[in-house]
Parts: sequence; structure tokens; C-alpha cells
Amino acid sequence: MRVFIDLLWYFKEEKWKYGGGIVVLALVSFLSLLPPYVIGVIVDHIDRNTLTRTVLVQWMGVLFALAIIVYILRYVWRILIFGSAIRLARILRNKLYDHFSRMSASFFQKRRTGDLMAHATNDIRAIEQTAGAGVLTLVDSLTMGGFVIVTMAVTISWELTLIALIPMPFMAYATSKYGSMLHKRFSKAQAAFSSLNDKVQESMSGIRVTKTFGYEEKEVSSFKKESDDVVEKNIHVAKVDALFDPTIQIIVGMSFFLSIAFGARYVVLEELTIGQLTAFTVYLGLLIWPMLAFGWLFNIVERGRASYDRVSALLRVKQDIVDKPGAKETPPQGDIEFNIHSFSYTSGDSPVLKDISFRLKRGQTLGIAGRTGSGKTTLTKTLMRDFEVEDGIILLDQVAHDNYTLDALRSSIGYVPQDHFLFSATIADNIAFANPKASYQEIIAAAKLASIHEDIVRFDEGYETIVGERGVTLSGGQKQRISIARALLADPEILILDDSLSAVDAKTEEHILQSLREIRKGKTTLITAHRLSAIKHSDLILVLEQGQIIEQGDHGELMEQNGWYRKMYEHQQLESLVEKGGKSS
Repeated sequence: MRVFIDLLWYFKEEKWKYGGGIVVLALVSFLSLLPPYVIGVIVDHIDRNTLTRTVLVQWMGVLFALAIIVYILRYVWRILIFGSAIRLARILRNKLYDHFSRMSASFFQKRRTGDLMAHATNDIRAIEQTAGAGVLTLVDSLTMGGFVIVTMAVTISWELTLIALIPMPFMAYATSKYGSMLHKRFSKAQAAFSSLNDKVQESMSGIRVTKTFGYEEKEVSSFKKESDDVVEKNIHVAKVDALFDPTIQIIVGMSFFLSIAFGARYVVLEELTIGQLTAFTVYLGLLIWPMLAFGWLFNIVERGRASYDRVSALLRVKQDIVDKPGAKETPPQGDIEFNIHSFSYTSGDSPVLKDISFRLKRGQTLGIAGRTGSGKTTLTKTLMRDFEVEDGIILLDQVAHDNYTLDALRSSIGYVPQDHFLFSATIADNIAFANPKASYQEIIAAAKLASIHEDIVRFDEGYETIVGERGVTLSGGQKQRISIARALLADPEILILDDSLSAVDAKTEEHILQSLREIRKGKTTLITAHRLSAIKHSDLILVLEQGQIIEQGDHGELMEQNGWYRKMYEHQQLESLVEKGGKSS
């Protein structure tokens, strides 16, 4: 029952709705006691041969009126209690989504997408059941059960009532035992579902790769294995779940046996009338639901408790990147200075960046080159505070970048990542994502700057073309250019292109870079690239090797140094000439 204490904060918020629902539910339980009484009265009239049409019609009218009243009241309590439970699910989903949106990149590196989705769906649904059906079963089992027992004891026979309740302690012990078993097994079942959810998400995202390499059978086999594990663990839950009803039915049967055996004796001794014994057995029948509800309560509560523990554990994860007290809310301009002595993703790991020091004035362009894994992307992500730099400092306009609020810092930065993400919306909506108020003319202008306009107008629906999930209806180069157009439309003070021109041809690349040079005058741009032609016009070029700067300068200076940059540039130029020669022949 601990989950009800955990949810007390919400019950207090909705106290009037829950309070009203509980009062109406209790009233329904009370009114449900009247039909057995009416049956007992009619049976006694039959036994005494005093039943008349008038008496029967009167009592039938009472039963009909009760049915209408109970029907209305049951509608009311469902709206109050189940409606409140649905609102709780909405609140928790919003909390989770808000929590996810505020967490840093390291949070998502440690957790799988499918698992996070399972928390926001399956676990929330179990908690909603606890706040709805759980409250119903708790209140109904207590009020209905209490009313029935008191009515049997006061109006018929307290001795027979005690005899009928003899099996009840066994039910309390059994349901408690089953509840503990259910909690452990349901936690494992939810974890298995999270794993399956992640497998489905991963498989669907990588379906093209799977088909390209012909791994369909292997993926299907892997999915079946995950699915079988979920089924197995849920069967373990179902085995415990299946114990509740038979156990309760056996105990109820024992209560009926004792009631009829001893009740018949009381009738023979004329301590009870046949009508009273009939009413008693009907009342005992009304106890079946509270008993079932009591068993169901343990089932629902243990599922809700396991899910609430999972969701709460996720919400307790602290943000590792937060605003400092008194942080500046004014977005910075483009003056950037790096002085990083050492940076590692986690404490104790080898440094990913070492001795990074350079300065970039507002309006200048920085090019960053180096082999794969040299630290290019990491350097740009430290600027955006995706990760905190402890051994060093990054200055923006002579102010440490962690002295700006996250909103202020990131509102001044436009970022085009290596992994281009497009939403399942129109192309126009994808471009306007960073600036929803942008006009159609502004969207088209940004697309032209990114050299994607001509491609878009060739689609049947033009800018209203719906992009498939993750942009699967577009080529890699088209996705890159739409992402660039999205960043350009935001017109940020600092633009970061993280190897964002790798999927376009040399001619398109040159057109995009020329557009950037024209429209980005007075604003700062950072470009990471493997193809050095993308950064040769930069004011400053850094060459990274294992997280360290091994060369820096502009294109001319680096060519004079006769180092890695010159060798790679000449190699790429030669490749380009060979490729052109091959095409011309």
C-alpha cells in the first residue's frame, strides 16, 4: 500500500474530486444493501402466505428506483475517480517529457530510447490504474465489505456473521503473500518490456541497414528471443495473478458452507426466519465482490508500486548541467576563446581533449580538421555545454560560457549535427522548426542558401511534401541541406556545422560555403570537416590529433608548414582530379 503514500501529493491536489468520488462510492455501497433486505421481506411474506399484488408492486417499485439512483451515482464516481487518474497520467507524462528535455547528452548515452519510452507508456499506465481502479478497489472493498458485515451482524445474527468470517484471515495472508511475489515478477516483466521496446525502436530505425546486409532472419530471430523473454516473464506474473481468484473463491465457498450449515440450524431452532437466512446468503453474495476487489487491489497496487518506483528513479536523476545562480540571460555574441587543459567524459577516463587553446573574433570562421575520433565534435559540444569542462575555461565575450543561462547560450548557437534528424512533418515545417514564425518567403530563402530549393520544387508537393520518419524519403545530401537551411533560418550569432557537408558534391558544397560567407558577415561560424575544401577559406584552422592541436593557422600558413594538413589537402586534390578524369573518359 506504500504507493498510495507516494501518490499522496496528487490525492491532496485532487482532494475534492477524490473525496466526492469516495463519498458517492460509499453511498452506492450503502444502497446496494437494500435489495437483499427487500428479498428477505418478500420471502417472509411468501412463507407466511401474506404476499399481495400491492405489496409486491410496492417493493418492486423500490428496487426499480434504487436501480436508477445507483446507475446515476456509478456514472458520477467513475467520472470523478477515473477522470482524476487520467489527469495523473498526463501530469507524470509531462514531468517525464520535461525531465528528458532538460537532461544532458550523457543521460541519453547511458539509457536506451526504448526503455525511456516504456517508462512513459507502460509504467504510466500501471500508475494510472493504481490511482483509478486501485482507489476504487480499496474504497469499495472497505465500504461495501464493512457495510455488509455490519448489516448482517446487526439486522440478522452477529453469531452467524462471525462464523461466516472465520476463513477471512486465510485470505488476508494469501493475498499479502501473492502481492509480494507479484511485485518482484512484475518489475522483471516491465524491465523485459523496456528491452523489447528498445529492440523494436532500434530495428525500425536501422531497417535499411538490416536489409542492405541481408540480416533480416538474424534480426527476426533476435526479436523472437526478446519477445519470448517478455512472454515468459509475463506468464510468471500471470501465474501469480491467477492465484487470486481461485483462492478467494475457495474462501467464499467455505463462508457459504459455514453460513448455510449453521444458518439452517438456527432456522430449525427458530432463532432465524427463512427470509432472514435468505437475506443473509444474499448479503454473503455481496461480500464476494469486496473479497475479489481486495485481491485485485493487491494485484493493482503491486504493479503500480513497481512502475512508480521505476518512474520515480528516473525523475530523481539530477541534471548534471544547470544554470548557475545569477547567470546572464542575455545571449552572447560571437567572440570565442578556448583554454581547455584537459577534458574527459567521465572521471578517471583518458582525456578526450588536451591543451586546446585558441581565440576567434566575432565574424570569423573556424575550421576544424582531423582524423575520425580526433575530438572535433567533442570540441563543439563543449561550447554548447553538452558536457561540462572542469579543467579549463571557455569564454564568450570575455565571460565564462557557464555564466550564461543554458537558454541564453543555446539561443545564440545554431547547430547542424553529423546525424541529421528530420521530423515526420512537411519540409517547410522541418526548415521552420527553429523559427516557427518564419514566413514562406523566409523558408524558401533559407532553402536557396542551402542549395536545396531546386530539389524541393521537383517533389510533387513541393515544400508541403511529408518527410518520412527520420527523413527516410530523402537522400543523405538532401537531409544535410535541409538541416543547414533550418539552422540558417534561425540566423544565430554562432553557427556550428559539424561535418554537415560530407554528403554533398563539391559544386554544391562550394555554393553553400559561398552563401555562408555572404550572409554570415559579422557572425561567427565553426565548421568541422574531413574534406578540407570545406574549411580552406576559414580565418583559423585547427588540426586535431587524439584531442590535441597539432597544427593551426589559416590555409596558406598550414600549407607552408608541410604537415598533416598539407599532405591531406594535396591527397584530396589528387583524388578529385582522378575522379574528374574518370568521369570525363
